[in-house]
Amino acid sequence: MESPSHPGEVLAELYLDPLGMSVITLARRLNVPRTRIERLVRGETALTIDTAMRLSKFFGNTAEFWVNLQRAYDLAHARRTADLSDITPLDAA
Repeated sequence: MESPSHPGEVLAELYLDPLGMSVITLARRLNVPRTRIERLVRGETALTIDTAMRLSKFFGNTAEFWVNLQRAYDLAHARRTADLSDITPLDAA
């Protein structure tokens, strides 16, 4: 199974690129620092709830859409990197 895309990649590829919109313009329209959107698009930072709400308002979708992208990305990353080998499952009684 392919890994889920980072929300910043989705933002860039499905929204900014087709609209020809820069991260600077989006940041201004969302009333957030330019660096917040730049780091998000580069995959350097996670999407915050605040940003999810702003993106949903701006693009006309839901905050859940954006939050679920981040959740799926985080869970896939954790599944690849977490070492759970020292945890013994609880035996059912």
